[in-house]
Amino acid sequence: MTKLILIISLLFLSITNTTFTAKVIGVTDGDTIVVLTDENQQIKIRLEGIDCPETKQDFGTRAKQATVDLCFQKNVRVEQSGTDRYGRMLAFVFVGDTCINNQLIKEGMAWHYKQYNKDPELAKLEVEARKNKVGLWSHNDAIAPWDFRHK
Repeated sequence: MTKLILIISLLFLSITNTTFTAKVIGVTDGDTIVVLTDENQQIKIRLEGIDCPETKQDFGTRAKQATVDLCFQKNVRVEQSGTDRYGRMLAFVFVGDTCINNQLIKEGMAWHYKQYNKDPELAKLEVEARKNKVGLWSHNDAIAPWDFRHK
């Protein structure tokens, strides 16, 4: 019965764009977190509009650690934007006024995932990070995660 309620809740959340608060209880990798809602539901969230290096890729571990530093064990505001093809909630996640998605790009720990997101702010942040050679942009041969996954 509990699983049925969770499935119905997730289906409802995937249909509507929702904002809610939760606590980050897990960081799967740089762009995927797990939150616990006020209703004690765990939800896996893929950070909207960004793609961090894979774990076995240069900067993969650093990107995960950056996400941990920014939000692990913290209360966050989740602004759902949709659902990805794997059924994960897509969202912009905020700690206070700081958008984690934006911050990871600013720190050079993520690419703007232009294939799935057209946000001009994310695109601008990536251009600035590249120009300033921060994080993964300090390496001239940075490989995008979507290319790395297809090797």
